[in-house]
Amino acid sequence: MTINAMTAQDIRLTQYSHGAGCGCKIAPDVLSRILAGGDNDSLATAFPSLLVGHETRDDAAAIVLDGDRVILSTTDFFMPIVDDPYDFGRIAATNAISDIYAMGGTPLVAVAILGWPVATLGPEIANLVVKGGRDVCRELGFPLAGGHSIDAPEPLFGLAVTGAVERAHLKRNGNAQPGDQLLLTKPLGVGILTTAEKQGKLHLDHRGLATEVMCRANDIGAALAKIEGVHALTDVTGFGFAGHLLEMCEGAHLTATVDADALPELPALDSYIEMGCVPGGTQRNFDASHERLPTLTTRQQAVLCDPQTSGGLLVAVSPDACQRVQGLLLEQHLATHIVGVFQSCDERGPRIALTT
Repeated sequence: MTINAMTAQDIRLTQYSHGAGCGCKIAPDVLSRILAGGDNDSLATAFPSLLVGHETRDDAAAIVLDGDRVILSTTDFFMPIVDDPYDFGRIAATNAISDIYAMGGTPLVAVAILGWPVATLGPEIANLVVKGGRDVCRELGFPLAGGHSIDAPEPLFGLAVTGAVERAHLKRNGNAQPGDQLLLTKPLGVGILTTAEKQGKLHLDHRGLATEVMCRANDIGAALAKIEGVHALTDVTGFGFAGHLLEMCEGAHLTATVDADALPELPALDSYIEMGCVPGGTQRNFDASHERLPTLTTRQQAVLCDPQTSGGLLVAVSPDACQRVQGLLLEQHLATHIVGVFQSCDERGPRIALTT
């Protein structure tokens, strides 16, 4: 079959890249070395309107436009995590837009980032990817208004997104307070199920489940940010549940005690873990964070460190506001269980503990 004759049904996009989704992210400890030497104090002095830069690994940059209005800016892209080009575009777009919602904002406009092996995959396939991203933006009420493309050895797609939020509702990942309850709005296990699919081990009953989760927008974040008592938000992506929760702990200088049995999960994770359907990024995430983690079973490591793509929001909320937050999540058919609590640190510093 010639390249020009290929259709979406003829290809498996995941076979054209060495990584998949947010599992492609550079490990957090390696990223720290890449970003070392940045002078955040002088940056803040030179640009006093900059509210949020990269110093706390927050979800988006934030700059004051005027007294009450804050502009948010983010970008995210990756290689295919599913074989269907249209779904790949939808997932990549939903994942990138999530950074705006995780700061409590509303997206205003996006531009696309496309790398495409034009000698291997025809432009018609790329068209489906871009269409998926464009449709997600339209459904969420803003335009995909352009972008940039290159001829690349592996396919990749994503968005740069600009959003806005009232300064009073801006949420960061490091503002949790002692006693805050921790909620997670989507189930874990996306990396495990997508790995099972790539290995040809995914059960027929589970096809499409991970895609459904990844395509579910985190637009609830804009509403959560307006609730008094919601102190911190972030989304769970390539560093896994443990990695992104540790970022929250470090920013607030707190410890999070997690009830692993309360974590929402996709079905049949035990059997897929036993079959070896654990992405390589899981070990990378564990290696980067293990000194601040409790002793984990093999299963706990596979789930807590599983790299998520377009995962849910982690919400730090005061006990008094928790019922209101849970009611809002219930209305949107999202997970509502309390999965942990933030507490003051001991001499070991910010870390994650498990309930016994």
